[in-house]
Amino acid sequence: MEGVARRAATAKTVLYRRWASTHELLLDALAQAHPVEVPAPGADDLRADLIGALTLLTDWMRTPAAAAVSAILAERDRHPELVEALYRRVFDPRGATFTTTVLRHYADSGRVDPRRLTSVTTQIGEALVFKLSIDLGRVPDAGEVAAIVDEAILPALGL
Repeated sequence: MEGVARRAATAKTVLYRRWASTHELLLDALAQAHPVEVPAPGADDLRADLIGALTLLTDWMRTPAAAAVSAILAERDRHPELVEALYRRVFDPRGATFTTTVLRHYADSGRVDPRRLTSVTTQIGEALVFKLSIDLGRVPDAGEVAAIVDEAILPALGL
């Protein structure tokens, strides 16, 4: 808290009035920094909305917030309560995965069979982005994101 107070040019007591711990402060900061996908209101271009959602993910992966999330997840065994709070307070309120909000929107509008929205189909896009990122040593580019949508997500949805 000392470094945060110094950078914010405020007293630590001011910070502690709002956040009981550094974990609380961190979770609030991550929640503010975490993007939320917004599908087209008319649910008229699933492919573009899925590409947009995964592009939001790849853009986010280049941020300090993503590095902080990676560090938290890597310490799951040491800080399980922090990881649980990360999911509960940051990921779950925003749809859990970057493509889930889009897929639910299209299912609700009758454009995608809701029975196709499984734990696999809602996570396959993110999983492949992370897999490529590990294999390539960089964040996937626009062509690779489009290939994930065209060759994995859409076929998994039966489209």
